Amino acid sequence: MLDSLPLLFPSDFPSIERRRLQTLQVNLGYRCNLSCRHCHVDAGPKRSESMSSETIEAVLAFLDRYPTRTLDVTGGAPELHSEFRRLVREARGRGLDIIDRCNLTILSEPGQEDLGAFLADHGVRIIASMPCWSEESVEAQRGTGVFAASIAGLRQLNRLGYGIPGSGLVLDLVFNPQGPALPPSQCALEAEFRRELGERYGIVFTRLLTITNMPVKRFGSLLQSTGQFADYMALLKSAYRVANLDAVMCRDLISVDWEGFVFDCDFNQMLGLAIEQGARRLHISALDADALEGLRIRTAEHCYGCTAGQGSSCGGALL
Repeated sequence: MLDSLPLLFPSDFPSIERRRLQTLQVNLGYRCNLSCRHCHVDAGPKRSESMSSETIEAVLAFLDRYPTRTLDVTGGAPELHSEFRRLVREARGRGLDIIDRCNLTILSEPGQEDLGAFLADHGVRIIASMPCWSEESVEAQRGTGVFAASIAGLRQLNRLGYGIPGSGLVLDLVFNPQGPALPPSQCALEAEFRRELGERYGIVFTRLLTITNMPVKRFGSLLQSTGQFADYMALLKSAYRVANLDAVMCRDLISVDWEGFVFDCDFNQMLGLAIEQGARRLHISALDADALEGLRIRTAEHCYGCTAGQGSSCGGALL
């Protein structure tokens, strides 16, 4: 795989600082049942990285001494981790809002038959990847058989109450462009998704989130191998909007990798740009979130992906 990091420095991205921590995003590991083309984590079935029980305890200890508003659990497919459900129970018991970044197909994997019910019972917000209502488009990006499994997963979640108005169970879908292009208007695309998924499959959802493909890991390597990296970076920079700087996720989020080291965001995590204390990477077990407030965030050229056009973060468009 071609490394994007050397192409992202030097950078003229503006300096930005941290605000008070609101969201702790925890990556439980890179193992996944899928190998999507756009994946900035380079997750897949052959990845073996997995958060240890000791590190999960360190995460819970951090939540005890610094209660954040939201725990955002990701991977890979985070549900494949043996302690995913324990982490959800423990965090829910501490009064946190929980996000599960779910690929939908995991709901039909052997051993996961009761996963949807578990998530519903604990009021977990699901953010699910669904790049299109078209089988051809989805499978071009995510692999053969993924579309049917995704539709089945959405129908299962709807039966449990997810996405149904008044249920309190949030089901957000995520759209990524097929290639090196900016996402269209989130509002307009949401209306289109709502109509097509409703009319074709009887599926409802809460919101659609549009996320820009980031030029790192698998997608960054694809851009380089096809000679499109420079053009894509030029597109991101030409679409830069200063108004997005105030809403980028890294200002009030910390990303924790499977080893417990902390980063300003999961894109920095994939690039190895850790938050450092002196010359050493900072670990969740030693993290003082108050001390990070006001500190400069580590930035590079990939940050233009979050500030281009309508903006992009783990929560969708910024404007």
